[in-house]
Amino acid sequence: SQVPDEKVSWQVEWPEYQPVAYTSDSILTRPKWADPLVGERNFSPKFNEKDGQVERRSQNGWYKVKNGRPRNPVGQTGLVGRGLLGPWGPNHAADPILTRWKKDGKGNKVTHPVSGRNILQFVAIKRKDCGDWAIPGGMVDPGEKISTTLKREFGEEAMNSLQKPRAEIQALEKQLHKLFSQEHFAVYKGYVDDPWNMDNAWIETEAVNYHDETGEVMDHLPLEAGDDAKEVR
Repeated sequence: SQVPDEKVSWQVEWPEYQPVAYTSDSILTRPKWADPLVGERNFSPKFNEKDGQVERRSQNGWYKVKNGRPRNPVGQTGLVGRGLLGPWGPNHAADPILTRWKKDGKGNKVTHPVSGRNILQFVAIKRKDCGDWAIPGGMVDPGEKISTTLKREFGEEAMNSLQKPRAEIQALEKQLHKLFSQEHFAVYKGYVDDPWNMDNAWIETEAVNYHDETGEVMDHLPLEAGDDAKEVR
């Protein structure tokens, strides 16, 4: 059920609130990255903590737990359960933003005709599921470092690394290592306003910018859509 903007906050009294319960069958079949049901035997998640290999701490700080279920820190979504998300609570993602300066045929930086500023280019993918253009990225595997996720997801979605023959994998790894060894900084850390969010499970991300100042690395990058992407530019 749709929640009006003025009633999203948990602070707003809304006694008529009756969210729909939904958890996808693909989650209930228990893939290895998905949590069991709350209350299931031998499942005692440590919310707001690092729970073994699972990061249950939120980028936005402490969140409430009610009746054994974590509560979305931003507000009501109209849906309870996990939907298509595996873990209860925060589901952590990582999004690499790779940039370079736009240049003309002679290698000179191109400036915007109005602002006079240099034009920044970035790598984007067109998603298979919705057809929208987006930054390549994906979920952090349990125990995985953010830096590893950033490199892995870019390789899978923007360089089709999952479908490369073994002979090409080694060369691809060298390019990715060089690309992700550049100076970088976190552009954003926190909650993502995503249609997959539920009252008891939600997406958070860390978006990191890797800027190729000279363009030498990105100029020779063999971009090829893969995994969740059907096009890359």
